[in-house]
Amino acid sequence: MLHAVIMAGGSGTRFWPESRKARPKQLLRLLGDRTMLQTTCDRVADLAGPDRQWVVTNAVQADPVRAQLPDVSASHVLVEPAARNTAPCVGLAAAHLLAEDPEAVMAVMPADHVVRPPGKLRDALVAAAGHVEANPDSLVLFGVRPTYPSVGYGYIERGGAIDAGRFRVASFREKPDETTAAEYVDSGRFDWNCGIFVWRAAAILDRLREFEPGIAAGLAEIAAAIGTPEYDAVVERVFPTLNSISIDYAVLERAADIVVQEAPFEWDDIGAWQALPRLQGEDADGNTVDGPHVGLDTRGCIVRAPEGHTVATAGVENLIIVHTPDATLVADRGDETAVKRLVQELERRGLGDLL
Repeated sequence: MLHAVIMAGGSGTRFWPESRKARPKQLLRLLGDRTMLQTTCDRVADLAGPDRQWVVTNAVQADPVRAQLPDVSASHVLVEPAARNTAPCVGLAAAHLLAEDPEAVMAVMPADHVVRPPGKLRDALVAAAGHVEANPDSLVLFGVRPTYPSVGYGYIERGGAIDAGRFRVASFREKPDETTAAEYVDSGRFDWNCGIFVWRAAAILDRLREFEPGIAAGLAEIAAAIGTPEYDAVVERVFPTLNSISIDYAVLERAADIVVQEAPFEWDDIGAWQALPRLQGEDADGNTVDGPHVGLDTRGCIVRAPEGHTVATAGVENLIIVHTPDATLVADRGDETAVKRLVQELERRGLGDLL
């Protein structure tokens, strides 16, 4: 059966001041009335209901995750005692899945991406799961046709066709410069790697044993403790010792039988405040507003405020303005590194209570 594994441990600092260590991007309501995490679970619920949804997060965020997902079993919220990147994260989830379902197929996805429409994602997951069931060792990645030459995404080069919509992976290319990204897009052979995967839980653990035996050995020790009183202590001791490496570097760029399936859905990793106009649209003056706002001669701004607090602007252009009860951000919309640098400066000044 298909299980949904949702990775929800990131910090999302580029959405400060709303995003904090205990309430990062995936726990925020950025689009619509549901948080990013809730929306991610909603869109796969028809295929993998709460009894087959798993969330991997950290100790700080575990209680808020459980509060936002009351229908998901508390035992399906897996807590990492230390950040070790996505290979240990995926491996931990796979070990737990196998303890419940030896034939488990897992759809792995981030908690903080936008995928539209949900029905196309579900259709794609069903098709990928069918391929995996017919080819038990196969690892399927989803590739999104690029709409512009992004320098912030990894790219997958398509190789020979397997069947309709599926290709061998010829190569992986990390975040390119602008010229190279434009060449990738013009060639028509490259997709964005959107970080959504489908494979058998047993298959990904087999590959970790092959390519990252240290991680695999640690996961085996953790797996042996699942369901026992010693589990928490074993995880606390073993997990922080695992190699911190992405699943891409650990397995996908080394293994054979890697398949890229063309994504029929729209995808956005909504990485910073600058993504909101793409997703929410703009008014006649190019402003994207979420919350009470009164503007005069205001153009190209992103304004976000809670109900009960009005942001008033006059004679300004191309700003990001985000108000929260204890901090207000005003930044140049064109500077995509500004928020990250501000967060670093707050930390340097010892203002950790704002993070």
